[in-house]
Parts: sequence; C-alpha cells; structure tokens
Amino acid sequence: MDRKVVVLGGGIGGVATASRLSRELASLGWGGRVVLVERDLAHPFAPSFPWVMTGARRPDQVTADLGRLRRRGVELLRGEVLRIDPERRVVQTTDGAIDYTRLVIALGAELAPEALPGFSEGAHNVYTLEGADAAGRALRAFDGGRLAVVVSRLPYKCPAAPYETALLADAVLRERSVRDRVSIAIYTPEPYPMPTAGPAIGQALTALLSERGISLHPQSSVEGIEPASRALMFADGARASYDLLFGVPPHRAPEAIRSSGLAGESGFLPVDPHTLAVKAEGVFGIGDVAQIPIADGKFLPRAGVFATAQAKVVARRIAGEIAGRRPKATFDGRGSCIVEIGGGKAVHATGDFYDGEGPRVRMHRAGRRWHLAKVALERRWMRRWFR
Repeated sequence: MDRKVVVLGGGIGGVATASRLSRELASLGWGGRVVLVERDLAHPFAPSFPWVMTGARRPDQVTADLGRLRRRGVELLRGEVLRIDPERRVVQTTDGAIDYTRLVIALGAELAPEALPGFSEGAHNVYTLEGADAAGRALRAFDGGRLAVVVSRLPYKCPAAPYETALLADAVLRERSVRDRVSIAIYTPEPYPMPTAGPAIGQALTALLSERGISLHPQSSVEGIEPASRALMFADGARASYDLLFGVPPHRAPEAIRSSGLAGESGFLPVDPHTLAVKAEGVFGIGDVAQIPIADGKFLPRAGVFATAQAKVVARRIAGEIAGRRPKATFDGRGSCIVEIGGGKAVHATGDFYDGEGPRVRMHRAGRRWHLAKVALERRWMRRWFR
C-alpha cells in the first residue's frame, strides 16, 4: 500500500485542504500522494450565488475547474463516495476503492429538496448555482405580488443566506422601480435570524429587514408547499400564499457518513472542536459535514469561513504527524460573515464562537467597504487555488 492522504469532497474545505496538504507535504520531501475525491469537477463558489441571483455575476464567472489543482500536485479521483471503512482505511467510490494513510472528510451537507413536499416543484432553490440563476431570472421578470423566502428545516448551512437573499431581492426590485408592488416575507423555524450568533445579531438583522419593509415570520415551520395553489402549509395549520418563492431546502448528512459508524445521532460527523479529529484513527472532519458543539447546547454554524480555517489546521496537523512532530495547530472557533444588503453595501459580523459563556459576535455598521471586502474575497479565492 502506497502512502496517500485522501480528501473527500471538492467544496471550499476540500479544495483548501488538498492544496495546502500538497504544498506542506512537498516541503517535507514526503513521497506520498494527495488525492481529492469529487464527483463533479466544476467547483461553484457558493458565497457568490446571491450575486448570480441579482445578475451581478454569470454562473461561469463563479465556477472553477478542479482539474487546475493538478498543477499544485493534487491528484483527482472523479467519483461519488459510497462507503467509508475506517477499520480497513479504505474508501469505496463509484470509480473503485482507495486506501489512505490519513483521511479528511469534507463532504459537506447534502441538499434534500425532496424531503419537503412540493419544494422541488414550487420553489427556486437558492442554494444551488442553477437555482440562484433561475431565481434571478424570475425576479427580474416579477412585476408585482407576494415574494416569499422560506427556510424549510434546521440546521442549514450559511445561516445568513436567506436574509441576504431577501435583502438583495428588495434591492433588485427597487432598481426596477416595482418594489411598491411587491411584498416580501421570510418564513423560518428560527426564533430570530442567525440564533447561533446570539440575540444582538438577530435584532440587528431584524432591524435591517424592517427598514426595508421585509416582514419576518419566525418560528414558522413549513410542512408542505402546494405549487398549484401557490400556498405554504405550516405545522400549526396556518397557510400563506405566494406568487414567487425562493427556498432553502432541507439538509442532511451524506449517506456515506450516516452508514460509516462515525456519525452522531444527527447523522453528521462529531469532531474534536480544536483538532477536528474524528474518533477513528487518522481521520479528520471539516466544514459542513462536521458537527461541533458550542455553548448553550448549540452547534458551530456551517459556513465556508470555518471550513477554510479548519482546512489550514488539518493540513498543518497532518503534515506535522507525518514529519514526526507533535502537531500544535488548533481551530479557535473564530469566524466572520459579510451580508450583502444591496446598493453596493454590506454588513460585517465577526465573533468568537468558542467563548465559554456563548458566542461573542459583533456586527459592524453597514458600508461599501464590506461589499468591496466580499468582492476581494471572491477574487482571492478564485486566483489562489485555480490560477
């Protein structure tokens, strides 16, 4: 068996991990291989999906070719992960089996629109590139009526996204001078926006929505959608009508994780909060597939900023182990989020989610600087790994 570090998943966390590992291990003179397993070599940069919805980006502008990672010394295995056998240190894929010396699981959270009756037929799925593009076309043709944004289940990744979607939809409608003919409403099971960031952030986002005439309906659990009658059905028996519907679909852990023996009760992957190690030897989990407890019985939000930071930690720890050193890199639970609000402006939240008394998160005043920071982040990501 030759030596291999295998990374499962070509999303934000997987790309950053594989690229960093290839560089770290090459500097050590390690003769092994770094292999990235991914079924689709097109890498869409999800943080830019809202700009695709507004028309500020075309889908091809936010999509990169994973094949470019080969220039960084990363091997690609194109296939779907079927099973993980941590005892034998083997991963079964649709392209065959691959053994590993170390394994990094970055498979993300699967979208399961079929888990909510009527979602696929009645809603634009703003969590896919195709869905964001379709939502944008529909929005730019929408001249009046009821626009609803629905969070279908908890938890979901990128907790700011539904609110950013509503705020940017508001901006597009204002630019088209039809906002006065459209009502915008958000329905979510959450008690307030982004509850894992604390009530102060929730209040700040609620105020932003209110200022723009966007109604927020918290603790509203959608049980089904009736596309023919354009109606939302809630768990308490209530109904709400819509003319245009943007939705966050239900999420679930990948089947390969749920059947691996590594999953927790939720189906996701429990990892050490600081080292990202899984209970199986030589295995790490990062990004949306990982479940990390924080204060008050909550879990670390699933967001790309955390996946990127975790990738750096895991790459350094694996390189240290292979070099025979005691790894020192740890994940500190710090992160940030930029929320676009339209008009070339955004708000910026930063925080420490590992604080023992609960997340300490601060939101900075809205401004153009944060919008430009997000533009810079997008450019930096595409250039750093794919050019």
